Amino acid sequence: MSNNKEDAKRSTQPYPNTTTTMPRRGHVPHTLLLLSAILFLHHHRAAARPYVLMISPDDLQSAADAAAADSSDPADSSEWDEFGDSESKSEDELDPGSWRRILEPDETSEEKYGSEQEKAYYEGVRKIVEAASEGDGRAMEEGVEEIERAAREGDANAMSVLGFLYQIGMGKERSKAKAFLYHSFAAEGGNLQSKMALAHIYSRQDMHEQAAKLYAELAEVAVNSFLISKDSPVVEPVRIHVGAEENKEALRKSRGEDDEDFQILDYQGQKGNAAAMYKVGIFYYYGLRGLRRDPSKALSWFLKAVEKGEPKAMELLGEIYARGAGLERNYTKAFELLKLAAKHQLYSAYNGIGYLYVKGYGVERKNYTKAREYFERAADNGDAGGHYNLGVLYLKGIGVKKDFKMAWRYFVMAFNAGQPKASYQLAKMFHTGVGGKKVLPMATALYKLVAERGPWSSLSRWALESYLKGDVGKALLLYSRMAELGYEVAQSNAAWILDKYGELSMCMGESGLCTDAERHRRAHSLWWQASEQGNEHAALLIGDAYYYGKGTVKDYDRAAEAYMHAKSQSNAQATFNLGYMHEHGLGLPFDLHLAKRYYDQALENDPAAKLAVKLALASLWLRRNYADSFMVRFIDSLPEVYPRVERWVEDVVMEEGNATILTLLVCLLTVLYLRERQRRNAVAPGEAVIPQQQPGEHVIPAPQ
Repeated sequence: MSNNKEDAKRSTQPYPNTTTTMPRRGHVPHTLLLLSAILFLHHHRAAARPYVLMISPDDLQSAADAAAADSSDPADSSEWDEFGDSESKSEDELDPGSWRRILEPDETSEEKYGSEQEKAYYEGVRKIVEAASEGDGRAMEEGVEEIERAAREGDANAMSVLGFLYQIGMGKERSKAKAFLYHSFAAEGGNLQSKMALAHIYSRQDMHEQAAKLYAELAEVAVNSFLISKDSPVVEPVRIHVGAEENKEALRKSRGEDDEDFQILDYQGQKGNAAAMYKVGIFYYYGLRGLRRDPSKALSWFLKAVEKGEPKAMELLGEIYARGAGLERNYTKAFELLKLAAKHQLYSAYNGIGYLYVKGYGVERKNYTKAREYFERAADNGDAGGHYNLGVLYLKGIGVKKDFKMAWRYFVMAFNAGQPKASYQLAKMFHTGVGGKKVLPMATALYKLVAERGPWSSLSRWALESYLKGDVGKALLLYSRMAELGYEVAQSNAAWILDKYGELSMCMGESGLCTDAERHRRAHSLWWQASEQGNEHAALLIGDAYYYGKGTVKDYDRAAEAYMHAKSQSNAQATFNLGYMHEHGLGLPFDLHLAKRYYDQALENDPAAKLAVKLALASLWLRRNYADSFMVRFIDSLPEVYPRVERWVEDVVMEEGNATILTLLVCLLTVLYLRERQRRNAVAPGEAVIPQQQPGEHVIPAPQ
């Protein structure tokens, strides 16, 4: 291994050259998990940390330094088109090559192809999906042949799928070079999912200029796909696991019409509860909680809720009229409904009213003063949309003097409140340097947040539906496709399925079902990518892989790096492991005092670690006071000296355990024995013995 840590890191980003596998779930062959196995009984939610944006004065540019305003009316700019002046596009148009035709077919999508190569493409995708679902190697070969035929005829969407197959080694030999090449051709041909994949690759390599350029285009498509002027509640990818276990609560809430909570809500709506009517409509309109999108059913619920006086339904229906999304566009009707919602003190409705005054839609004429007043009312009442719209006014100089500092401040407030369009505006400002410094890494990160809300995020819903139906193979395929696009949750979900289900995951490899090596290598790669995006559980598993040398060269230095990464996110398990490595001098300097500090921190991070930490401190006390004793050497050698005992413990004591349980018991009994011997050999009363202590040395107290 190179001594240069940066080189070591680069060797794994974005494509590790070493074939790697993850350790079998629950198998811990060394003393490291002697105590941390207990810690694992308490599950931790693994999730990437949310952004909270802070802007310093140095980042901002004053209005005096800004370029002069355009002579044209800034309100007519296409960059601020809340309700959409042009006809909205379908998700298939926004996401060319979408798998919707295969995964969510309707009457209009069956057997209608624009060309022979398009037909070959969709037939290939259909066979690949069926092969992944059934674990059918022959069907996979036929699907890949269809995709290759379409790609040879120049179909960009087929090239994108080929790039995916080469990337993960499914039906083709694994080749990151060929994957990059096919994705590049597909992106040139207009396939947006390949652009997502390329942007993710560039981002992992810190090539922010290339990544920002691609993510900017994708974020614009995502913003245009938002259904209303407010934050579109795009279905967020559901994490199907919590730590090593299935996320039963999240899955229960995603069962659509079969969910008991939804059935109760639907019943309340049928009985005339206006709030329930609105919520049921929302679920159908956006396809939430495992439901398929059904705009007609949603509109029916919204109209009923409006009749019952539900202000949220009034606002949403007003914006639907303004966009013409499912209903004929009618700005006058939109204005009436938004005003009615505002009278019920629904402050977010002020945003729609203000925008209509900006554009002059449904009102007597444009009135920027009134527009600003409505936006200010919304912002004063804590509405993120109000802050965003005020930011646009100051950015464009609409009815106010152009002021980039004010625009920044309003956008940051809206962003920190979760407004996705604010993310987009800030990304553009960081990207171009308008109003402040040009910061490409920040622009890339913000663009990515918005781009992940694009129409290709439907893959998440289809994957979850498949998993809930027990079709693990199809779920793995779809999560793997999303993982290639850079979705951290999908990377984590796909890796967890591979580790959890093993051979039953229906993992398709280069030829037929995955070998153990292929499956472990794929899981390791996915966990690594998830760890790069802040998933502490993934970082912990990467550390375990390097520590035990499972599928890769044993490397304590890299294991320590991964544990440090997880520990920085307050992961108690990783903190405990770092203490153990200091205690034994593995990948970290031998230091019993640092070991104790890490053990104490593990307990601070997770009170459930109390037993594990108590036993670890007992081990430290034993090692400090009897470092060269036969008992210490005997305890350390137990896993190697007694392999038969390990097998017995694994088979009898705990199904997936190991001899470290025996080590735990022996350690505890040894400490009790030695303390009892100390008590019996205590000095007579009246005598005093001063222990020998080196300067600066701290005595580790005996465990209580």
